Amino acid sequence: MVKISIAILFSILSFAATAQRVTVEEYIEQFKDIAMYEMKRSGIPASITLAQGILESENGNSELVKKSNNHFGIKCKSNWNGEVVTHDDDENGECFRAYANANASYRDHSNFLKFSARYSSLFRLDQKDYTSWALGLKTVGYATNPKYPDLLIKYIEQYDLQQYTLKVLSQLLVKDLVKENDSAETKIPIIFSQYQVNDTPFVTGIKIDADKVIYINKTKCVFVEKGTSLLVVANKKNISLSKLMDFNDIMEEGILSKSQYVYLNKKQKTGDTEFYISQPGETMYDIAQKVGIQFRYLLAYNNLNIGVHLNANTKLFLHPIFTRTTNKGGDKKIKLHFVAAKEGLAAIAKLYDVTVQQLKKWNKLVSDNLKIGQKILISK
Repeated sequence: MVKISIAILFSILSFAATAQRVTVEEYIEQFKDIAMYEMKRSGIPASITLAQGILESENGNSELVKKSNNHFGIKCKSNWNGEVVTHDDDENGECFRAYANANASYRDHSNFLKFSARYSSLFRLDQKDYTSWALGLKTVGYATNPKYPDLLIKYIEQYDLQQYTLKVLSQLLVKDLVKENDSAETKIPIIFSQYQVNDTPFVTGIKIDADKVIYINKTKCVFVEKGTSLLVVANKKNISLSKLMDFNDIMEEGILSKSQYVYLNKKQKTGDTEFYISQPGETMYDIAQKVGIQFRYLLAYNNLNIGVHLNANTKLFLHPIFTRTTNKGGDKKIKLHFVAAKEGLAAIAKLYDVTVQQLKKWNKLVSDNLKIGQKILISK
């Protein structure tokens, strides 16, 4: 009788544990709106984000999700300053990022891809082409599992996740067609960005003319005042709102919270000088806009994280780090990269538009193993 009772009790507990597991359908229903919002904010297809969330979090049932709200398995890395948790993965007791809630995890996932030069090639892909995005994630080294793209594609097609990408694209198209006069009557939320902490204009002593196109670092831009609607600028310059946001590394549509340059083309990967000295109150985003350089590259060249607080008079590199060496022909300028924690050759090659094979040849490397702080030649 005791054995029968124990068996029944075990069956009840097993059934209860199974009943508490989140299904894929339930996960999609819970997080589809977040994935669509993040697509509007970052440009990452909602179908890809949802598929990654399902795969990485075991549709919300993984141990990592339960103890840290980490839905994408993002590890700490050297530039993470937030909460952490240890978890056994490739090795025992590895460091993973921890979040207050799932929304924070989804947002950090978007930022992780959007503001890393390693993943910049993904954002040149068609947002509707989920196959290329899935394959692209594997190509740039997001995952080590060779079946990773196939698994993402399987989830997207099995659960029709593409519908959420298409829904966002249709919404953006409608917004881009709004007339300028209509936009003035629309209540658009003021942009809130973790990069924007002051209201100091970049230039003083000149008359602001938002219609006058100027060039900074060989890129067309206009200087606009605080309170200007991005949609108004997009309509005036005949550029889609989503492209204008992408050109300016802006993740929230709405009204500019400070006076700044707004670029009408994609900014350059490097500056027109080797370095810049920060001014009081400036953020990394301020400087990226001021010198006309893509935000992700400015962070990469200086090995800094999003939202870092800058002290005045900080020297920031606008190019890969240079050093000089003397040879028989005189001084020779050498372009170097200093290896960061958990950074591989593939990521470095992607950052500087060279190949892994070239890096190995220039540096006489016989393996892919790198050490933190190691100097890597990134030109012949």
